[in-house]
Amino acid sequence: MSVIRLEPRLLSGVAALEKAVFKSPWSEKSLELLCSKTAFGFAALEGDVVIAYGGMLTVLDEGQITNIATHPDCRRQGLAARVLCALLDEARARGIASVTLEVRMSNAAAIALYEKFGFVVVGKRPRFYTQPTEDALIMQLKTSGQNTP
Repeated sequence: MSVIRLEPRLLSGVAALEKAVFKSPWSEKSLELLCSKTAFGFAALEGDVVIAYGGMLTVLDEGQITNIATHPDCRRQGLAARVLCALLDEARARGIASVTLEVRMSNAAAIALYEKFGFVVVGKRPRFYTQPTEDALIMQLKTSGQNTP
């Protein structure tokens, strides 16, 4: 298994993963944004198959994690943590001072992962998610001078 920077050749695999994991997946066309100058992503591969990925949009010195997803058959293997670590390392290399994300309030596993990396809850977005409707926690990490776990 390897974690590599997201590139256009991987987008169809990322789109397939999105469909397997999310009820409102990003389209392959929308995912192209993660290969632009104002965004980046990383994918975990088993051979040529995308088994996990994460993306981040950037504006000046701020980052916004779009999604982190792991194929259901590959969960509980530390893949999300490896992808998140790669995202945060790249954010620091680019001078990103803070990173935010939204997470379903019921997603205890994701919240625990983000807390392990030092994210803290800074707010809530009522009814942010659909299918089912649910509030989102807004979590933030100040990346300057921080080390990944």
